[in-house]
Amino acid sequence: MKTASTSLLDASAISLSGLCMAHCLVLPLVAAFSPLLAAWAEAEWVHVLVIVIAAPLSALALWRRGQAPAVILLALSGLTLMGLGLWPLHAWETPLTVGGSLLLAGAHIVNWKRRHAH
Repeated sequence: MKTASTSLLDASAISLSGLCMAHCLVLPLVAAFSPLLAAWAEAEWVHVLVIVIAAPLSALALWRRGQAPAVILLALSGLTLMGLGLWPLHAWETPLTVGGSLLLAGAHIVNWKRRHAH
């Protein structure tokens, strides 16, 4: 895969992680002032959709020969935490999802930096 394509995939994955964190952290605050947004803030399909997009996008961006095991471990840990955020433990949903998003974004940032350092 070309470097430009991989950079675009990493940038897309980092942006998706940012949107996920915004959904988890900002949308509930905004929803307190708007009943219409409150329904969307609690929609489970949004979490499922983000993971369904994040997993293959991350695989495309990160899968290559000679990839650092730490990058793969970061990405898998992030996706795992995001997946655990789907469980009906509402007290842990936000910390798990935000933590997973941060780990996944971190994996893509490390991947981007490693690729541009060579």
